Amino acid sequence: MPALFDIASTLTVIFAILLVGNVATQLWLNSRQARHVWTHRDQVPAAFAQSVSLTDHQKAAAYTMAKLRLANWSLLLNAVILLAWTLMGGLDALNTALLAVLGAGMSQQLALLGCVTLIGAVIDLPLSWWRTFKLEAEFGFNKSTFKLWVSDLLKGAVLGAALGLPLAWVALWLMATAGPLWWLYVWGVWAGFNALMLVVYPKWIAPRFNKFSPLTREDVRETADALIAQCGFKSEGLFVMDGSRRSAHANAYFTGFGKSKRVVFYDTLLDRLTVPEVKAVLAHELGHFAHRHIRKRLIGLFAISAGALAILSWLANQLWFYVGLGVTPNLTGPNDAVALILFMFTLPLITFFISPLLAGFSRKDEFEADAYACQHAEGTALQSALTKLYKDNASTLTPDPIYTRFYASHPAAIERIQRIASAV
Repeated sequence: MPALFDIASTLTVIFAILLVGNVATQLWLNSRQARHVWTHRDQVPAAFAQSVSLTDHQKAAAYTMAKLRLANWSLLLNAVILLAWTLMGGLDALNTALLAVLGAGMSQQLALLGCVTLIGAVIDLPLSWWRTFKLEAEFGFNKSTFKLWVSDLLKGAVLGAALGLPLAWVALWLMATAGPLWWLYVWGVWAGFNALMLVVYPKWIAPRFNKFSPLTREDVRETADALIAQCGFKSEGLFVMDGSRRSAHANAYFTGFGKSKRVVFYDTLLDRLTVPEVKAVLAHELGHFAHRHIRKRLIGLFAISAGALAILSWLANQLWFYVGLGVTPNLTGPNDAVALILFMFTLPLITFFISPLLAGFSRKDEFEADAYACQHAEGTALQSALTKLYKDNASTLTPDPIYTRFYASHPAAIERIQRIASAV
């Protein structure tokens, strides 16, 4: 027993160090970003001087600062909540209460997972409301109504329960019955579920939240069809999403798998870009397909998840894992749900420090997609399209270099435009 408490105490210290390190690092990165953006707010970078006004540049700076302030509050709140769940005994108290009511078994474990998820969602509501109806509205981006926002929340909750509870039941059942290799079977179920979602989501889930209409603009459609044929891309079609119902932000994306692949344009994007610019944006998205970026990311995600589940399978059998994170394990019944929750709480503290590596891979993919777009569309059109999107979305043109290297999935605006210019 002394050895158990010694190891548990060591885990508690490591957990605390990781948590403090995460919070301190993120606050430092956010402060760097805020300082850099604010310092450069009074001068538009030379590469954008002819296309972005000082007023738009300063709006982007103010928008970035507002998002960073909200991110700091969210970061501190989440740290306190994590401490409350773990070292302050919140999860232990909830687990004990549910054991008293439901007894040890599958019902209690599913209830524990459901309660933790629901409590987290309720706590996040004020920040979500503020983000939508204060921050986004202040800068002219929010188009959602309170009724629509609530409707989205309810639909998301119902969908999450309909998909998440059966998946959780299967995972917990396998953990209890499949022996030492349960993690491999759970990984297979999880990987299969994600592959299935690539087919199901664009056709049956996304339309529950947005309206997707076939692209009918002849000028855009003819150009897009010709480009798709040239690139050898086979899809279910080109669709326009009513993104303007919720936001003034513009975007386009490629989704789906196999025959269910589709290209989706926000209606806001089609309203702002010329036909050559739409073609260039589409060529960029097709570049991700041509370079198999989605497939590579999925393979990487599946590999990481297999390793994570293997680690969890070992930790779930260590009493110090529970004690060191503030939970008294059930010595006569299953602790599988508790192990899952504790692992989900602690994993982000570790993976945070590899996020620069993942972000770097993502930026490399974006450069490759841009190069592909320059080969199949006009590079100048891609430049002008990106510039319009930076301006209309109030994206800062002067991010902090270290912040960008740590977080950004897309290259900094100046880097990206200069790389495209050299390829034109």
